[in-house]
Amino acid sequence: MMASSPTFIIADNQDITRAGLRAYITRIFKVSHVVEVACKRDLITELDKCGDGVVIIDYTLFDLRGIEDFLILHRRFPTVVWLMFSTELSEDFIRRVSAEDNVGVVLKDNSGEEIRSALLCAAAGERFLCHQVSNMLLTARERNDVENVLTPTEIEILKLIAKGLSVKEMALERVSSVHTVITHKKNIFRKLGVNNVYEATKYALRAGLVEMLEYYI
Repeated sequence: MMASSPTFIIADNQDITRAGLRAYITRIFKVSHVVEVACKRDLITELDKCGDGVVIIDYTLFDLRGIEDFLILHRRFPTVVWLMFSTELSEDFIRRVSAEDNVGVVLKDNSGEEIRSALLCAAAGERFLCHQVSNMLLTARERNDVENVLTPTEIEILKLIAKGLSVKEMALERVSSVHTVITHKKNIFRKLGVNNVYEATKYALRAGLVEMLEYYI
């Protein structure tokens, strides 16, 4: 657990972002030590001096050569809380950093309330994941679950179920018999632990097998 007003280090190359974060931090914590750094060398210098604190970093714009570069820093300073603050991060990057302790993620287009929550959690030594990132991780996990549990044919049937096709329409779509489609449908429900088309559709949407636009069409 950190102090209520730890040292904040802003590692971001955008002037407007640094000014905005400084304003947020001073307004939330009233009294706080805020440092701005422009490159990895300066960041390491500050971390060597304070030993812990919160680093708010735009990974995509800062002086880092890749995720391995960041992970080396993360392991070198294990008591530091890291808050990734960017406009866009890849799903692979988010999956990797979410497996690490003391690394939170918030996006620059999140609401002011969500950014405020991220700063409060970081100051308390807690990890914060914004709702877009949490949903991305949940979707990826459920997609992996589907791919591990269902056969390729069953996944295709599940997609058709989520698009609202009847059993007869699915049979025509797949050039198959109604009996075969019904058997696949029963197996899908059993494997996913769902009881009806509505629950199966929600599962497919959460897993990212169909887009919301496809669902409503």
